[in-house]
Amino acid sequence: MTSRFTGKVALITGGGSGIGRAAALAFAREGATVVVAGRNPEPLAETVELIEASGGQGSPVTADVSDSDDVARLVATAVERHGGLHVAFNNAGVLATGPVADFDEQDWDRLMAINVTGVWLSMKHEIAHMREHGGGAIVNTSSNIGAHRRRPGTGAYAATKAAVSALTRTAALDHIGEGIRINAISPGPIETTMSLLPGETEAERTERAKTTQPIGRVGTLEEAAAAVLWLAAPESGFTVGHDLVLDGGASA
Repeated sequence: MTSRFTGKVALITGGGSGIGRAAALAFAREGATVVVAGRNPEPLAETVELIEASGGQGSPVTADVSDSDDVARLVATAVERHGGLHVAFNNAGVLATGPVADFDEQDWDRLMAINVTGVWLSMKHEIAHMREHGGGAIVNTSSNIGAHRRRPGTGAYAATKAAVSALTRTAALDHIGEGIRINAISPGPIETTMSLLPGETEAERTERAKTTQPIGRVGTLEEAAAAVLWLAAPESGFTVGHDLVLDGGASA
């Protein structure tokens, strides 16, 4: 356990798995009380169990980031339970693929609602609290697919993540004067289920990455979490509106 976030309350959306869970565990190891949010209670409870097993403090809140009332309740619950909100990691997101002309309209609406509106609503309600309580740090999850790189079949997803990158930078300029630092991470393939091709095993992904990734591998959850913590920590205090690409050189 270290003390970089001792006394801080960190809120993480999409905290039931993947990068969200890894970041939750990392924040807890460094002293934060962590609130993990998502639509399904079971994986959130598992994340909290892992946090507590490592000696940290955490609590789950079931919420849908595409619903403004739900997000307002999420932020209020975090503050009521733990006395404040100092860091937010807006990580909830979904993926769907297909050519632009053939893409399903319901899938488009779902991607926009969660990936774009969800990030905006999360920031809206987080900032409303932070601006009245001395500021804070916010990190959003974008992607290297979007503002940095395009691939066939990812048009809708790329549009949502390019929007997150642009929204992050603009929000950073809007609110840095209020003591709120806002940045983003843009991961490439990380060791999560989202980076697996349909029917692909983890071993097959490892082999594929040897030839498709300049670095020759996918990123680890620990590497992604470390980037989130750095952007949220005091040592990155001069970093504002940055979109940190974590993709092993794929978009270089």
